[in-house]
Amino acid sequence: MYLALKRATDICLSLLGIVTFFPFGIIIGVLIFIESRLPIFYIQKRVGKDGKIFNLYKFRSMVNGAEKYTGPVWAKKNDPRVTSVGRFLRKTRLDELPQLFNVLKGEMSLVGPRPERPEIIEYLKQEIPDYTKRLALKPGLTGLAQVNHHYDCSLDDVRKKLACDFYYMENQNLLLDLVVFVKTISVVLTGRGAH
Repeated sequence: MYLALKRATDICLSLLGIVTFFPFGIIIGVLIFIESRLPIFYIQKRVGKDGKIFNLYKFRSMVNGAEKYTGPVWAKKNDPRVTSVGRFLRKTRLDELPQLFNVLKGEMSLVGPRPERPEIIEYLKQEIPDYTKRLALKPGLTGLAQVNHHYDCSLDDVRKKLACDFYYMENQNLLLDLVVFVKTISVVLTGRGAH
């Protein structure tokens, strides 16, 4: 029953979010174009439920070819690859809005573990053997780990967030999802943990 309600909530709220934020999306797209031209969106491979790979959508917040010479790396504080518009988008989490389409398609949920990149998953499962257990759930636009901890910068950060993911897996319910939503609003309004 919970999973059916969760999916119904995902569909209704993602549709509402897409319609509500569409005008803001146009403005964001224009600002990105003015500063750094195309592309407006950044499409990246992420690992979803049961290890299935999907294309995650975001507004582009970094310069074109940001990982051309480094390959996949974690974002860091004051990352020089982030554009001026991108800094604002990341601080307010508006760069994540296109993921509402991932939620609508059923690749993600509104609440769940953060979707990670395949290359990072491969690295982390060597360092933390239990890491892939979190793939039993759909990844989330927000989640318990995301609202309680900052961006991953080290393996210690990953372990702390993994404990939150496991807690959510074992205790997920609509009330916990509501608590995560309320905390998400606080994080967005304060810009806490943005890189």
